[in-house]
Amino acid sequence: MAVRLMRAIVTVAAFLAAGCAAAPPYVRPQVPVPTAYKENQAAGGDQLQPARPSDRVSRQGWWGVFGDAHLNGLEGRLTSGNPTLAEAEARVRQARALVQKDRAEYFPIVTGNASAIRSRAGANSHAGTTTGTTLTDYALGAGASWEPDLWGRIRANVAAGSASAQASAGDLENARLSLSSELAIDYFQSRSLDAELGLFDQTIEAYQRAATLTRNQYDAGIVSRADVEQADTQLASAEAQAIDVRLQRTQLEHAIAVLIGEPPAAFSLVSLPLEGEPPAVPVDVPSRTLERRPDVAAAERRVAAANAQIGVASSAFFPSVTLGGSVGFQATRLQQWLSWPTAVWSVGPALAMTLFDGGARRAVKAQAVADYDEMVGAYRQTVLSAFQDVEDNLAAERLLAEEAGRQAAAVAAANRSVEISLNQYRAGLVSYLQVAIQQTAVLTNQRAAVSLTGRRFIAAVQLVRALGGGWDGD
Repeated sequence: MAVRLMRAIVTVAAFLAAGCAAAPPYVRPQVPVPTAYKENQAAGGDQLQPARPSDRVSRQGWWGVFGDAHLNGLEGRLTSGNPTLAEAEARVRQARALVQKDRAEYFPIVTGNASAIRSRAGANSHAGTTTGTTLTDYALGAGASWEPDLWGRIRANVAAGSASAQASAGDLENARLSLSSELAIDYFQSRSLDAELGLFDQTIEAYQRAATLTRNQYDAGIVSRADVEQADTQLASAEAQAIDVRLQRTQLEHAIAVLIGEPPAAFSLVSLPLEGEPPAVPVDVPSRTLERRPDVAAAERRVAAANAQIGVASSAFFPSVTLGGSVGFQATRLQQWLSWPTAVWSVGPALAMTLFDGGARRAVKAQAVADYDEMVGAYRQTVLSAFQDVEDNLAAERLLAEEAGRQAAAVAAANRSVEISLNQYRAGLVSYLQVAIQQTAVLTNQRAAVSLTGRRFIAAVQLVRALGGGWDGD
């Protein structure tokens, strides 16, 4: 009778499991997108597409576009040695292991047991047992239980876990992209400071010659003591500024060491002044590059996971059915242990359902719905922030290039002004103060030009990062 009942329940469970799903159908949230990037409209940029996550696309190797062998080597060391990446990779493995655990619930649980227990009956033992009698109870058995997924709870758990694992993979790619771009930014900043230190070396040497000239003229009675003090002040100020630049460069070297997973004391970065132009990112950026952003992919997968959790919460409103059975042998004599007369078995279904919980299940489902709404809002914000990120860095790339051209003109004009002032000073027409003012203007403009070169390289890195780690030129 019990076997027939179990067969009937299994048959009904199969039909119900095929047609019953607690989770609502998942639809990717819609996000309003502009027709084109603002920075691209003047150039006839292409139409944007709604962002579709592509978290399986590798973001590695994008730094090769800069053609810098030192940067390539550092990025390789970051990939293999950064502790933060190791943490993110471990979280991906944890999430995938949880999915395997959830999938295991599709299958029955099978257990086995064996025991040999020797006991002695006391004065207050059950009737029929002689006081002082020593007995040995031998048992060997196996059992199985299975809960059919009638209401889609297991499927929803697996779907939520799979989406969470995919989100973790997106987080890993996002961490890799963020850290590699941070390394590139620190690297180009340090090279920019190397160029600035080279500028200071030339400037300090020029200031030393000027100070010597001023002292000689003072000794000859041509200029006043004030000119000597002005020249010494200018020289000391330049030397102090150079020391501050060296401090910034040293701290960047320490930051790079930590990024590649090495103690700062064991790492040194070769001095290499930054020169040239950053790689030109195509103005007509294909909109599909937004799909490459791992943060967008991770946010979308979290929406899917939250949607599946609604199904998990909904399944709690339905009864659970567990099918179980056991079989084994039990005897008090070892010789009779495995004989057929000592065989025991049991089989049958169990039905359980919560009849009253004070609204706890409704509260859990309401929480799941609210979590889903929160993830939808986070996804939309991530996509909008991605659009802003690209716009910001396209604008930075264009405007910094214009600023660099103007700054180069300012440097040239300042150099001409210094030449005029020096000639006037040698002729005794002006004091050294006028020369110092013009030389300070030259140094200020030269430092601004060097800084702009670094900012342009950094803007290129940030644009590549905003596009998800690379771009396609076709």
